[in-house]
Amino acid sequence: MKLRDLTELAVRNLRESVLRNSLTTLGVAVGVASLVAMLSLGVGLQQLATSRLTKSGLFDTVFVTPKFNMRGGPQSQAGTQQNTEPRLLDEEARQELAKLPNVIEVFPQIRFPTEVRFDEKPYPTVVAGMPQSSQQSGSFDGMVGTFFSGESADEAILQIEFAKELSKDTNSLVGKSISIRYAERQPLADGSGGFSIIPKEKQLKIIGIVETEPASGFGGFGNGRLLIPLGVAQSLRATQVNDLRDAVRGGPAKPTYANLTVRAKSTSDVDAIEASVKKMGFGAFSLLDASKSLKIFFGVFDLILGLFASLALAVATLGIVNTLVMAILERRREIGVLKALGASDGDVKTLFFFEAGVMGFLGGIGGVIFGWLIGRGLNLATNIYLKRRDLPSIEVSSVPAWLVFTAIAFAVVISLVAGLYPASRAAKLNPVEALRYE
Repeated sequence: MKLRDLTELAVRNLRESVLRNSLTTLGVAVGVASLVAMLSLGVGLQQLATSRLTKSGLFDTVFVTPKFNMRGGPQSQAGTQQNTEPRLLDEEARQELAKLPNVIEVFPQIRFPTEVRFDEKPYPTVVAGMPQSSQQSGSFDGMVGTFFSGESADEAILQIEFAKELSKDTNSLVGKSISIRYAERQPLADGSGGFSIIPKEKQLKIIGIVETEPASGFGGFGNGRLLIPLGVAQSLRATQVNDLRDAVRGGPAKPTYANLTVRAKSTSDVDAIEASVKKMGFGAFSLLDASKSLKIFFGVFDLILGLFASLALAVATLGIVNTLVMAILERRREIGVLKALGASDGDVKTLFFFEAGVMGFLGGIGGVIFGWLIGRGLNLATNIYLKRRDLPSIEVSSVPAWLVFTAIAFAVVISLVAGLYPASRAAKLNPVEALRYE
């Protein structure tokens, strides 16, 4: 039997029982819609998490620290103890790290305690130096005011909780001045490597209020509720924790960094940079390893969502089986005529397979459309909820092209599998008995 004849017969049979076939196709569409809606939710949440973390600059960042063993010396790559002096994480090391291939910038993590004076009242807090590149991290989106005008600008951005301590009307703080008191490190003139601590004070202009606390997440070292440009933070030479550590160990003649942040051109360069940093004798850490666990989590999450959604599609396959079995009972005489005219068992099987495939294909297309509409509804409802709480809008559901084609193909395959039993049963009918059937 020619393909054209099979197609005409299948289309005619589907039209004759249009209501029953439409309901069966609708069942497939509902099953596919639930599958697409749930998987699109998993895909959307994964894309949201990945985009936020990528935008924050954490995935293309390597954190560098001094590497000491338990005896205070460096650890060799062979695992043996060496008696050489540990390598310092100083300005020379910073310049060397900046020359590594595919490195955009290298900057230190500067945080130090301070006392803020505002309206003649003291407020203890922690100051954090922020590089200009942190403006693209997403932490400052939607902030009140503006970002730093330059690396050397005497400006400050307040974290919202600290701003509430200074004034109930936080927005009124923008444009006002505050002073910070801190301990400055000054090396001794005798060249012994020691240093003295001198109390200092500096005036800063408040230019913005930020909701989040970017200093705690950008690099992951400590908290900062008063943010200043990194260049200003370096010029203050404020005493930090590593200064006390160096003093206890005898004190180097030049200041060192507690840690450095190395930013790569792309996430694909992070592994190579991390390996190079370790070869230089420093400790290195990146968040790419942690992101692998995140991908595993979302993979399992998508699998669970897919399994639950597949239950509705499994119920729809039972509808296809029922529809085709009923069609066999109603068309026994037609099947007998086809066989009497020379149709083979394979032709009869192909006919029922074609009908099952058409219902699966149409149900798959309708299911994808319904699933996409459900996803749009989830995004709309979520953003309405966030807008009422003055939060930025997000996309929690996403339907990529691969999900569209996979869902349709899955619906067709499931429909063909459901048609196996009815098609085999129809092919085994005796044509003589089928022609006698009333």
